[in-house]
Amino acid sequence: MKKIIFTDLDGTFLNHHDYSYKESLSSLSRLVKSDIPIIFTTSKTRSEVEELHKRLGINEPFIVENGASIFIPKGYKNKDFSFLESFDEKYYYCRIGEDYTLILEFYNKYKNEFTLSGFSSMSTEEIQGLTSLSYEKAKLASKRDFTEPFILKDENQIEALKQKALAYGLTLTKGGRFYHIIGAKQDKGKAVKKAIEIFEKLFNEKFFSIALGDGENDLPMLEIVDLPIAIKNHKGLFVETNNKEILKSTHQGAKGFKEMITKCLENY
Repeated sequence: MKKIIFTDLDGTFLNHHDYSYKESLSSLSRLVKSDIPIIFTTSKTRSEVEELHKRLGINEPFIVENGASIFIPKGYKNKDFSFLESFDEKYYYCRIGEDYTLILEFYNKYKNEFTLSGFSSMSTEEIQGLTSLSYEKAKLASKRDFTEPFILKDENQIEALKQKALAYGLTLTKGGRFYHIIGAKQDKGKAVKKAIEIFEKLFNEKFFSIALGDGENDLPMLEIVDLPIAIKNHKGLFVETNNKEILKSTHQGAKGFKEMITKCLENY
């Protein structure tokens, strides 16, 4: 049975504090050589993932902005994905989330009442200060298509804000650094499930699905796959789940990714 791997980026494939992927590289090479699709499943934007793919020298499908959309390179593995909508000359895509204009309409309506600070209100320098990204990478992070990362002055207001969001057909999720305003019908789990369906339809066989993540927003994808893996987060803790079958790393970030991919390839 073919394997397919979905992985979070920040705090999983990348270290939380310095965004290093040095420890992940050998495992990534093994997956590429084994012809195993590795699908970055992240809160990051399309622009950010494209830049990371370029640095890594790979051209794989990816899922952005907390499950908002699946992007598949045209010509990927010489398969015809043209039953999906064409995004541009480079990608087919399957959108699950809402348009960014609706997200901003909600954000702008409630940002003062709830004292929200979202990326759309921040300068590149402010995003850089909150994320420790370089100036150019912070610019890429600000290029949103589907969701709005934000910080909330009083976190006790999060449930009240979530109720307001639901009335808009939106919801809130929490990543490693920010809350995110997203479409109510999207999450990483729904996107992963759809991606598996697309691959199984096109390749005409079942895939053994594996997912790795460290945050609350990773829970939906960890619940949908055959083999869920929790990576120890930057606080030395694991995301809370009732799944007793979940595997847990002993290391954090990229080192934990390498550790668990090695176990997967050797034991499954």
